[in-house]
Amino acid sequence: MQLKCLKRAASFVLLLWAVNTASAQCDLPDTTYTSAKGLEYKIEVLDTVTNANLCSHRDLYADAPGIFTFRGSPRRDMPYAGKLDSIPSRIELVWTFRTDYDSRQTDYGIWGGGSGWTGQPVFVEWSDSLMNVQRERSTKLTSQFSNREIIVGSLCGNVYFIDFETGKASREAFIGKNPIKGSVSLDPRLNGNLYVGQGIPSEGAIGAVVYNIFDHKRLDYFGRDNNAWRRWGAYDASAIVVDNFVMRPGENGTIYKLSTTDKSVTMHSNMRYRKGGVAPGMESSPAVYKNYLFTSDNRGNILCTNINTMKPVWCFSNADDTDATVIVAEEDGQVVLYAGSAVDKQTSPGYCHFTKLNALTGEVIWQKKIACRKMGNSTKAIEGGMFSTPLLGHGDCEGLIFTNLCGMGSSDTGTFVAISRKTGEIVYRTRLASYSWSSPVALYTADEKMYIFTGDVIGNAYLIDALTGRIIFKQHMANNFESSPVVIDNYVVVGSRGREIYKFRIR
Repeated sequence: MQLKCLKRAASFVLLLWAVNTASAQCDLPDTTYTSAKGLEYKIEVLDTVTNANLCSHRDLYADAPGIFTFRGSPRRDMPYAGKLDSIPSRIELVWTFRTDYDSRQTDYGIWGGGSGWTGQPVFVEWSDSLMNVQRERSTKLTSQFSNREIIVGSLCGNVYFIDFETGKASREAFIGKNPIKGSVSLDPRLNGNLYVGQGIPSEGAIGAVVYNIFDHKRLDYFGRDNNAWRRWGAYDASAIVVDNFVMRPGENGTIYKLSTTDKSVTMHSNMRYRKGGVAPGMESSPAVYKNYLFTSDNRGNILCTNINTMKPVWCFSNADDTDATVIVAEEDGQVVLYAGSAVDKQTSPGYCHFTKLNALTGEVIWQKKIACRKMGNSTKAIEGGMFSTPLLGHGDCEGLIFTNLCGMGSSDTGTFVAISRKTGEIVYRTRLASYSWSSPVALYTADEKMYIFTGDVIGNAYLIDALTGRIIFKQHMANNFESSPVVIDNYVVVGSRGREIYKFRIR
């Protein structure tokens, strides 16, 4: 009997060794390429007890019942798409939800309500069991609380909860003091944590907030980081959950690695970096592939960081401010990354540098310089280039990638473009009535024909044939579609600057 127990124990130890070895073999290498050696960086580990390494590379968002973070996945590749039962011809309004309006004058203007850039809502389909959990734990649910819910952060500082079917409040809002510009992120582990970043100081300091929506309480607030190498403390990036960690870049030049439960938030470690003596800010959302984290910043750095060690892996200069979120994809046995820059620090007219990299090494596959310019006038100049996160084509558009560009050409209009994923060449360009920061979303028919919904900053909504670029439908429907939408079946939910959140039907 004792021998059998010893054999079982030995077998168990061997199994654990095999599992750990297999997991380690799946990790991408802890390498620092030459391109990252010009960085000045500092890693701070505050939690020496918790294992710093990822135990799993599983995409937690793939199993989440809805769209829980900006562009729906760790790769930011928008795996969710709408479904159409016939060729679409129009966009119809279903409901309008009105937020509060913040009329306070700040150093950066009046921010109002509704939602701004990037401002994508979360969509969740609650199971019966989780609906019961919330009914037991929260006293803030309304009679409209149901299993399909929209969650959106507003420029007025509040977080709103909306019944997807009716457009009515599904629970009381979280009341905040500072505008939310970025996209909120719901924890895919279904612990009720909602990660929110404040973008502009309106009342007091700005910071990163964690709410628990099951208990309807603020779980954590992380304000100014006095050790940061950049003093601007906004958090426009949409946080991402990887295994047991939450990754959150700040506009203070720091990437944070957090351990969270539904009762606590603990800082595990962080990495601060500078290049050329300048600490940049990260407004775009981070993308993840296995144990590599990809960020872009307002100095044009595209940085790959090893989540396990928090050490830089490679760094690529994309020439100018890169606010559009990078996306990662697997193509022809290779892991690639797409990124597009703004025309900000360049002399205008300048170029949007649209770049495709080997995501594992930072090597250039192709880079295209697309002529763009700043818009507006000398009193108020608006940056040109790319602020819209690109959209990968599938179905009849498998080899294409789509985005909106600002100031392309000689006027202040925007341009919707289709670009070859193989060569980077522009396949077609479709002129919009004004420029657009909103990211396009896709809808497909049963025979995999791709159609695109997008909006512009003067409130036009567009339905576009993705293969040809032909505008099928265009109508003025709001004040300003600066936010990015989510698409559910043949419906689109998107916010507007002002006070409104809209639900549209694609027919």
